[in-house]
Amino acid sequence: MNFLSPIIEKGTSLVSIPVIVEKTAKVIPISQQIKGIHFFLKVKKKVWKGKPVPVFIETPLPDVSTLDIEDIDVSNPFLFRQNLWGAYFKRLRDESPVHFQKDSLFGPFWSITRYKDIMYVDKNHDLFSSEPIIVLGDAPEGLAMEMFIAMDPPKHDVQRKAVQNVVAPKNLSEMEGLIRTRVVDILDGLPIDKPFDWVENVSIELTSRMLATLFDFPYESRHKLAEWSDILGGSAESTGGISSPDALFPAVAEMAEYFTRLWREKEIKKAAGEEMGYDLISLLLANEKTENMIKKPMEFIGNLGLLIIGGNDTTRNSITGGVLALNQFPDEFVKLKNDPALIPNMVSEIIRWQTPLAHMRRIATEDVELNGQLIKKGDKVVMWYASGNRDERAIDQPDQFLVDRKNARNHLSFGFGVHRCMGNRLAEMQLRILWEELLKRFDNIEVVSEPKHVQSNFVKGYTEMMVKLTAKP
Repeated sequence: MNFLSPIIEKGTSLVSIPVIVEKTAKVIPISQQIKGIHFFLKVKKKVWKGKPVPVFIETPLPDVSTLDIEDIDVSNPFLFRQNLWGAYFKRLRDESPVHFQKDSLFGPFWSITRYKDIMYVDKNHDLFSSEPIIVLGDAPEGLAMEMFIAMDPPKHDVQRKAVQNVVAPKNLSEMEGLIRTRVVDILDGLPIDKPFDWVENVSIELTSRMLATLFDFPYESRHKLAEWSDILGGSAESTGGISSPDALFPAVAEMAEYFTRLWREKEIKKAAGEEMGYDLISLLLANEKTENMIKKPMEFIGNLGLLIIGGNDTTRNSITGGVLALNQFPDEFVKLKNDPALIPNMVSEIIRWQTPLAHMRRIATEDVELNGQLIKKGDKVVMWYASGNRDERAIDQPDQFLVDRKNARNHLSFGFGVHRCMGNRLAEMQLRILWEELLKRFDNIEVVSEPKHVQSNFVKGYTEMMVKLTAKP
């Protein structure tokens, strides 16, 4: 614990922690430092108390029509789980499209709910900064990780450029065969005419296999990637999730240990002059701007955590959401089976309809007037992609799921501007291949019970969805 001695004083700010962690990285492994921070925080809370970690207890949310407009709080992590989000956001779009909530558990914030206004905020990164975090809440105490999605240019551009070749057209083309092989292997092992959990057996399994490929991660340990993603993206302070510090810190420490070992192995290959691959670790090591990222531990684990979450939550929940959508709109399933050439267009419609990540947060860098409201410098601004993708002003029949929707790719789920999703083409390719193989094998995919939803104001996803497959005659 010697590396923490300069800050073990009552009332001392934890802002010093990332600096101390970086300075001691050469002699103390990152995983041990994370464990040390966790221990220190537990002692600190016992002795000096401090701000408690929020615990969210679910109660039925009121009908939005009974609320005064200023009392509507769309940060509630049960809004999506109770399927009330559509009515809540529609009221904001209609009556207060740039809406100020002054008293949420995540602090005051502006909600941007119309398509056009979201586009304006997303494209103007000079007016709306991504730093220091892109979710509604704050980082858990002691884990102020740095990641390029929560950086502004030019630093953002440098780090993004270092890894974007993993999804370059040539690399995607080479991955297509591997993705199809893995999809076929998963689908051929599914039970017929017997209920099973689609989330666990298909959505998580496919994305875990893909993540293992992107990181050149030990294949037999691939499920750890999905577990880390769930824990990192589900902290109570940040998103209203269920991850406590006692779950979060051990997961981050374990992740750091695995990736440090992987990084060092690839460093040895690079030093020996061996050919490097196109996995994310190799690409970071190959770029002179990021080759020493491991010496900045909070940046190292932050960017790896970002790439895991980005590769997991979006694709995984779209895989589940697509099946649910076709169950809710059975005529569209018939249309798709009659014309499988609609699959690529339907993939875009799935991503719009599901909107797997509900929002992104920004901070105003100066006073800005938007849709008649004055947003002050320093204010928290939240772009609700889930709302913009259902905005009647921009999208015809937005609550309908239409496999042949015109201009289906004009959705907000991937964001716009400098922060547009780097892996969008990979996500689309995985979904396309999955549905091509599904239609070859199954006549029907029936959702047999109500799906269970993630507790979060950020991840719009599923924890369980029981389905039953009917084979083609």
